[in-house]
Amino acid sequence: MAMKAVRAADADQGVDVYKTELSDQYVFARLDGSVVKKLVEVDQREAAKLSRKMRSAIPAVVEQAVGRHGGAVAEAARTAPKLAISRFRAIHHIWPDFELHSCISQSIRTVKADAAQRSFTAMGDGITWAVMDTGIDGLHPHFKLHENIDVASPYHADFTNAPGGAQPLQDDFGHGSHVAGIIAGEGSDSAAMDAISNELDESGNPVVRRVRLKAISGMAPKCKLVSLKVLDQFGMGKASNVIAAIAHVQLLNGHGRDLKIHGVNLSLGHSFDPKWFACGHSPLCTEVNRLVKSGVVVVVAAGNTGYGSLQTKEGSTDACLDLTINDPGNAEYAITVGSTHRDMPHVYGVSYFSSKGPTGDGRCKPDLLAPGEKILSCAAPKSKLVRNNSKGAGADGADCAYFENSGTSMAAPHVSGAIAAFLSIRNEFKGESEKVKRIFTSTATDLGRDRYFQGAGLIDLMRAIQSV
Repeated sequence: MAMKAVRAADADQGVDVYKTELSDQYVFARLDGSVVKKLVEVDQREAAKLSRKMRSAIPAVVEQAVGRHGGAVAEAARTAPKLAISRFRAIHHIWPDFELHSCISQSIRTVKADAAQRSFTAMGDGITWAVMDTGIDGLHPHFKLHENIDVASPYHADFTNAPGGAQPLQDDFGHGSHVAGIIAGEGSDSAAMDAISNELDESGNPVVRRVRLKAISGMAPKCKLVSLKVLDQFGMGKASNVIAAIAHVQLLNGHGRDLKIHGVNLSLGHSFDPKWFACGHSPLCTEVNRLVKSGVVVVVAAGNTGYGSLQTKEGSTDACLDLTINDPGNAEYAITVGSTHRDMPHVYGVSYFSSKGPTGDGRCKPDLLAPGEKILSCAAPKSKLVRNNSKGAGADGADCAYFENSGTSMAAPHVSGAIAAFLSIRNEFKGESEKVKRIFTSTATDLGRDRYFQGAGLIDLMRAIQSV
């Protein structure tokens, strides 16, 4: 229905003339009465005229039109007339604005980050990493010791359009804080160190325990963090939120001319749908690739869809599934991360839930593995994940500073933190995102699993540092 609203002759749209500059901006609009938010690809040369056209053609329904990434972003109500929209020559293509979801110690030794800290003082100094997630609890004690989060920084931003206003340093779901704590920060005996641990008893029943930690550290304890909130209090969000956050990073970095943010962690995604775009060429993947080309390292969770059901003649059977890499993990230049066991990766290999390759167009993904099972990290007080994981721990675990979670969402920040630590002592590779990817994939530890399951293997920070 929405496609008909923008259909026009190629000659009228200037497709042949301007095709090399298409996909540089996006317009977010509800078209032709559709209640589904759309991603609209815009011709760069026509984009500057778009906001003016929309205001003159449908002034009653345009809620906002602002410049972003050199183009235009607009939100149109469901009553947008077909004929008015069809006159926008700048519109080239429309996609659904896919719903995204979050992909949910001892692991510091598994990636050899502890050895790198002792041997090379690879602590993340001078590096800033953006976490595109559900927000970060800016007051969590884990981030106090090294002042990882500047609560007054203008870099933090909220792209969820929440009714309560922008709150990038508030995490009602609890996912972003957990991810951020794996990347950076450090706990000590001077702070609250209670954690929630989930185990199974001999009968297979879940048991929740409170444990007191002696110490806990992120992969790059001194790395600075920026919260870019793209998922809401339920851990859900739109692809357009992430695209807007990427544009924000591009602006902060002067499109690669002056890097303020050196890396981005994306522990989120949605299943690839081939009917809308070629694999790795969705609007979100395109913007991820563009960000990497500007010099920013982008680390993405592979997804948790690597295990499901298959229908056989005998009925349904559970099985590991290939071709399950999520977007934006299909982006060619992103570092896509699968999950393994937190301290016995050689024994247990790739986590059953971790999405497997190849990509839909036959490329090798994931790129790396990192610990993603039962990872202890920051608990945002009274957040949904903490409440769900702490029943039986007393007071809904509100007084616990840490809790366990599993998923490729936890694996990705291990890689983000390891790369932040690497860049802090190998400054010459700042802005060399593609070289950084090659260094880490060439020095990973082969776990002896299939290439489409493990990628290059388990990340090894010590070997990466010593290789250059």
